[in-house]
Amino acid sequence: MIDQPLPDIDAWVKFYTQADLPVLRHTLLALDKLRDNAENVNGRVLSSVILQDPLMTLRVLAYLEQNRRNKQRTDITTIDRALMMIGVGPFFSNFDKLPLVEDHLKVYPKALLGLLKVIRRARKATHWAREWAIWRHDLDVDEITVATLLHDITEMLMWCFAPNLQLRVQEMLTQNRGLRTTAAQQEVYGIRLIDLQLALVNAWHLPSLLGALINAIPADGAEVTGELIGPDNPRIKNVFLAVDLARHSANGWDDAALPDDFKGIEELLRINHEALLHKLGLDADTSANTGQNQPQ
Repeated sequence: MIDQPLPDIDAWVKFYTQADLPVLRHTLLALDKLRDNAENVNGRVLSSVILQDPLMTLRVLAYLEQNRRNKQRTDITTIDRALMMIGVGPFFSNFDKLPLVEDHLKVYPKALLGLLKVIRRARKATHWAREWAIWRHDLDVDEITVATLLHDITEMLMWCFAPNLQLRVQEMLTQNRGLRTTAAQQEVYGIRLIDLQLALVNAWHLPSLLGALINAIPADGAEVTGELIGPDNPRIKNVFLAVDLARHSANGWDDAALPDDFKGIEELLRINHEALLHKLGLDADTSANTGQNQPQ
């Protein structure tokens, strides 16, 4: 565990690219069930298990990069393609007896809870982003899926390997609502997580869409909305809006930021408000109270 900030961003990158990334117990149990019938398992079924766990998803893509073949000239940015390169049999051989998040953070219950909240939020965002990408007839829905799932991966890594530091960041933000997240990160870690994530995207050759997302974030770390991204980047808007909706709705459907989220999504999908609420499964009472939690 890291209890003191590392000297610079290169040191953080070196640490994480060499770390033995843990996965969720649920993921390992699901894989063990599939392993018992490995000869009949196809890549699509295996991919669906992996994509429920951002850390497992990252582990697979990182493994592929570490074992890159000389003839591999293009980056593999989706789990389906990664499994095609690895093969189902070799996958089960190389992804056995993995470290578990629950064991890794056993003596850090608050950090485990914090990590699980971020993972739950990432799953929701990924579900929405994938659904919208299909609606938009995006040319690479799977890449949007992975990019959304990994959007907050550096925060997850900090919960895993620097739990006390991440708890300090969370405490600072809770005590000072006006403090920017990037300012708290800079003070505690000595770096901004968006800078670390961009460096890891390059080191692991993760989806280029992830790099584009990070480069679209304002330099001051302000929250990005659909309006700030611009009308000519629908793929970036697709991911950002899903991430924002998951983050804001986690506070309740009365969160004050939701009306702006809805507006951006309606413009992206070219649907009206009633159609969006139907897609989100919101009833009339919930939608009537949306955004009522206005700041004082």
